[in-house]
Amino acid sequence: MPVEQLSRVRKSILPQVGDDWSHIASRELPDLSEKDAIASLQSWNLHVYMRAAARMGTGSNNILPSDVIFVEPPLAYG
Repeated sequence: MPVEQLSRVRKSILPQVGDDWSHIASRELPDLSEKDAIASLQSWNLHVYMRAAARMGTGSNNILPSDVIFVEPPLAYG
């Protein structure tokens, strides 16, 4: 069985310290409205967006500098 090679890697970033969805959206998807850019990022990054929220009062951001954040939709293969 032959091994298929990926022809292209999906574009992603590692967040900067203090990044939130709004910061990433404005930097990575400047051609979209903020609302649409944030919605797109969250739908492409459910592994981060659906993470359990930090405890109340901690002020912690749910995006970590070690998270891989996809800045484009899944690639179509076929």
